[in-house]
Amino acid sequence: MSPDATPDPYANPMAFGQRMQMLRERRGMTRQELAGLLGETQHWVKNLESGRTQAPSVETVYRIAETLRVRDLADLTGRPDMQFDLFIGPGHPRLAAVREAVDSFGLASSQQAPSAAHIAARIRRAWSARHSAPNHREVVGELLPGLIRDAQLAVKQAQAPADWRAAQAVLAEVYSLAQFFLAYQPDSSLLWRAAERSMVAAQQSDDPHTVGVSAWLLTQAHRDSGRSHYDAADAVNRQALALLEPLLADAGNDVLAIAGALQFEAGYTAARRGETATAWRYWDTARSMASRLPEDYFHPVTSFSRAIMGAHAVTVAVELHSGSESVRQAARSEANTIPSRPRRARHRIEQARGYHLDGQPEAAIATLNLAYEAAPETIRYNGYARTIVLEQAESKVTARRRRASELAVKIGLLAA
Repeated sequence: MSPDATPDPYANPMAFGQRMQMLRERRGMTRQELAGLLGETQHWVKNLESGRTQAPSVETVYRIAETLRVRDLADLTGRPDMQFDLFIGPGHPRLAAVREAVDSFGLASSQQAPSAAHIAARIRRAWSARHSAPNHREVVGELLPGLIRDAQLAVKQAQAPADWRAAQAVLAEVYSLAQFFLAYQPDSSLLWRAAERSMVAAQQSDDPHTVGVSAWLLTQAHRDSGRSHYDAADAVNRQALALLEPLLADAGNDVLAIAGALQFEAGYTAARRGETATAWRYWDTARSMASRLPEDYFHPVTSFSRAIMGAHAVTVAVELHSGSESVRQAARSEANTIPSRPRRARHRIEQARGYHLDGQPEAAIATLNLAYEAAPETIRYNGYARTIVLEQAESKVTARRRRASELAVKIGLLAA
């Protein structure tokens, strides 16, 4: 078992508070830190863990699970009937085909590989399709197997050093595209294989932009693995920024954008740590870099742009668990200026999290409906959105419960 793996809660049945303490300690989090993120007192956490306070409401259980990054509610509650994975969505129908392509290297293939330039053109079309399609996972999942196999063959068959580096660059980008499909899928090891292979291929390509993109995604993979991986996320981020820093004075838009995206990721991780000043300092640096980009520029992988900075501000506020600041930033940001449908839906989900933190469940559900309209597959696979919808589907307010239940049916959480 890896050091940050969730222990088996059924090996030694225990009370809710004991499970909560065990999971908190596994994440390397103090009672004071957990209390601050939950908006409670350290005394409240201590009483809950020691059993002096009864198990909390369903709403509070969800908040604790989100804060501790618990994958399955049963791990926290000890109830097999509450086995629900908060941060992993249902397996996509195209997952098996993508997994087969990732796991097969075409070692015995006699097929002639397309040129790196040809594969790169197909990747550009794939990114464009991802940003414009409401069912973006379906579109990307259909394209990925062929792109992965052809990029692997291109590396294998490249003869000249320049051709080999170009092939490595397209292979790295294909694996980067794969990570967008694999996020929230029930195969975390496959996501890690894609992330690590992307970075290896990027380093072989010797292309700073390609390395930056792979580092951006690897940073996210580490951060989303739990608090014990935050240092690793920061290390990858720092190394990539150090590589790009000497190039920024004369950098083109893509290199400048990936450097800005990495600055924001550093702020994102700081926000997860609860480091308010550091998080906003990184966000401010990223905003300054975005201001150097053309007004209509939009990075095809990270979505970094002038338009995205408002959405990033909402994310920082939400991760700092500041409901009022989240709502303030949500009011200042404009989702309709984000050209990517899945990224626009993601922003709506972050806005909904802010309303939820601020005690505005009606606004949260309304905003999640906007996320669904932008990109149904984004909300269907997002753990935070699923948590809010399920919680409000049990609301005592009839109208709110009905609206949440209708959305839960649409995203596949409840039967029609």
